[in-house]
Amino acid sequence: MTTKTYNSAISGNMLKRIKQILAEGAGLRQSISQDASLLAQITKAAEKLRSVVNQGGTIYTCGNGGSACDAMHFCEELVARFKKNRPGIRAMHFCDPGTITCWSNDFDFSSVFARQVQTFCTPHDILVVFSTSGASPNIVEAVQAARACSTYSLGLSGKGGGKLKDLCDLAVIVPSDDTAQIQEIHMALVHIFCELLENA
Repeated sequence: MTTKTYNSAISGNMLKRIKQILAEGAGLRQSISQDASLLAQITKAAEKLRSVVNQGGTIYTCGNGGSACDAMHFCEELVARFKKNRPGIRAMHFCDPGTITCWSNDFDFSSVFARQVQTFCTPHDILVVFSTSGASPNIVEAVQAARACSTYSLGLSGKGGGKLKDLCDLAVIVPSDDTAQIQEIHMALVHIFCELLENA
């Protein structure tokens, strides 16, 4: 096999996989768009977010790794802008590296978000947690702390929902076990929530 033929074979396999990944993602979105129960949960989540904002509360968010990026992305779209210019929407994430490393170094990582929930959250606010597995210990502790503060908790997860399924006031569970696809849907949900909040 010549180098040119070898490279063509590699390119062909890559193209095939790219199409497959895109088709799988599109299939999941299509499936969700036709799931009446899941759509009802997403709508309920959007309504709760809007209610908190309208009553002067704050949207707080947290997550780990890629989910931390989703949490921060949600906040920046709300505080700055999504699609149009308008007044800022009160939102703050618990992913500040100084706070996280300070608390984790002096105490532990599992309570790093719970500490911030206890410090900031009130019954007028909402805590939005991102966890693809629904089982991250520090996310679970954050939701438990939110309950103690009478703060409404919204969980965005996948893989069956994990512990968040029963802990959160409302859990939107992506019907997938693929971490990347779950994160892609979480970002789609973030953009849906941002648009609905912005238009409200």
